[in-house]
Amino acid sequence: MNRFLVLLMSLVLALPVQALDLQGLYEQALTASRQGDFVEALPLWDRFLEQAPDDAAALSNRGNVRLALGDPSGAIDDQSASIVLAPEESDPHLNRGTAEEALQDWSAAANDYLWILERDPQDASALYNLANVRGSQGDWPLARELYGQAALARPGFAMARSSEALAAWQAGDLDWAEAELRKLIRRYPLFADARAALSGLLWREGSSGEAESHWAAAAGLDQRYRQADWLEQVRRWPPQPTADLMAFLALEAS
Repeated sequence: MNRFLVLLMSLVLALPVQALDLQGLYEQALTASRQGDFVEALPLWDRFLEQAPDDAAALSNRGNVRLALGDPSGAIDDQSASIVLAPEESDPHLNRGTAEEALQDWSAAANDYLWILERDPQDASALYNLANVRGSQGDWPLARELYGQAALARPGFAMARSSEALAAWQAGDLDWAEAELRKLIRRYPLFADARAALSGLLWREGSSGEAESHWAAAAGLDQRYRQADWLEQVRRWPPQPTADLMAFLALEAS
């Protein structure tokens, strides 16, 4: 057989193997990311992108991993590169907005979420994240409205409903907030956010006994609700509900 033909056949046969190896590397990186093993996932994404630098999905996934590892600037770089390669995809905008929020760049984050909502006004994740931004900017009435829209856009979006109740509480609409939190607890008995919120709200209203009962359940589900910094900066509670819950916990500890 002609040596040129033999060489050509060898190259053709080698291509699927190389593609298979690259796909396997992608799956490994994706699995590690989904399992929360970000330290393992990052070098896997690096290796994949060395061979496929124009893969928009891989860039976005690596950006998420970099954010989880405390590198929001690197995450923004990856998401921006992904947007250049896939300009009509919404996920990189959503992911970049999250990284921008980590840097408290509220304007940039809002622009990314608004880009999504201009194309899909019912995108629940963009509505919810934009609500977080507006709350961080101090506009809790608008945040409340956006949380409500997110809850309507995605039935079963319990965190959006809880956040809407918290924003209502911040605005002084305590009766509505309490009623909504009670509905959530009936529907999701193990939902720590609503339990913790109702604890603080009931204490504020003078029902300390019932507040303690709900807090016992909340604390058993998630100890982070004891931390004011986590509540305001990560979970994004409004200042008044945070202050009320911390006052209740201080009294409980005394």
